[in-house]
Amino acid sequence: MSLHSYQTVDRAQLAKDIDQLHRQALADIGPDDFKHLKSMERWGQICSIIGYGTAWLLPNPVSALLISQGSFTRWTQVAHPIVHKGYDKNSAAGKNYTSKTFGRGWRRFIDWPDWMTLPGWHHEHDLLHHYNLGETTDPNNAEYNMEWLRQSKLPMWLRYAIVAFFSGIWKISYYTPRTHKELALNAARQQGRPAPEMTRVGAWSWFTPQGRSLWLQSVLPYIGYRFVLIPLLFLPLGAFAATSVLLNSMLAEIFTNMHSFLVMMPNHAGDDVMAFDTKSDSKGEFYLRQILGSVNYPTGSNFNDFFYGWLNYQIEHHLWPDMPLSQYQKLQPRVKALCEKHNIPYCQDSIFKRLLKAVDIMVGKTSMLKPVAPA
Repeated sequence: MSLHSYQTVDRAQLAKDIDQLHRQALADIGPDDFKHLKSMERWGQICSIIGYGTAWLLPNPVSALLISQGSFTRWTQVAHPIVHKGYDKNSAAGKNYTSKTFGRGWRRFIDWPDWMTLPGWHHEHDLLHHYNLGETTDPNNAEYNMEWLRQSKLPMWLRYAIVAFFSGIWKISYYTPRTHKELALNAARQQGRPAPEMTRVGAWSWFTPQGRSLWLQSVLPYIGYRFVLIPLLFLPLGAFAATSVLLNSMLAEIFTNMHSFLVMMPNHAGDDVMAFDTKSDSKGEFYLRQILGSVNYPTGSNFNDFFYGWLNYQIEHHLWPDMPLSQYQKLQPRVKALCEKHNIPYCQDSIFKRLLKAVDIMVGKTSMLKPVAPA
């Protein structure tokens, strides 16, 4: 998008049009939206059941992929919209599918067994990321976060290799410590205390509050659940069966990391995606930034969207994060038409094209677009 086009968008009218679409979608929400969520949940559960149901036979990539898809589904298509309050007001949804109950307390390992704690992820993702998209305060700003690699003296091939390796461990190496960090900083702000010292080394040290929190709340519970408890359940079938489940679980963890990296990292990165140095100053500007700072992948069917974790509707999701998943399918063509009306680029490409663009940003080959705020 040219600078002139960016400056001349009628932000007031854009806000009115987007709010109108939102009102129409809210009026359309009903029990079918919750039934759709349950269908996606069942698809993920079937993947997990078949994956673990065959994992004990021998270490193999098929079982690992199915286990991975089950974990990926639980995060992206169940936890994600529920924590965003997508079903809080749906009369068909029970209390366990609302943001106040889902994953809270002892329900964590029933509802969403993952490295990240729900409060940490909620603060980092739902608040900081969504309301600071593309800014340096956005914890998912790939260009800013990877500045150490972008400015390094390493040869370009090695930078790409580092990113490839990172994709297999990014949930535990980056995302989980980041959610703990942001939650701790927010707690200090709310209590009027000085910000605690946060370092990369301290994030993993047992001798720092930051490190102990990470180990006690995330690392040890998840390791105990995924790599100790579940394999032990297969021990009656023999030591080989339990070992096979452990190895398949470890391989599934790598697959889940790579899958989530593939669909999440390119959502807001590329040399045709905008980043911002200032805060938005109006509702229309905020909406415009959600569109220009986000990327969609191919959309349109439950089968297609299931493998993307419904993160292929990133533009629509950032405009209305509290929508049920099924509403995004209906809203997507309307948002695209609205962008055409306002002469706003609507970025939708293949996921592999977007991955290359995102990685080019991370290694420093290209940079994000930086607009100048309108006068």
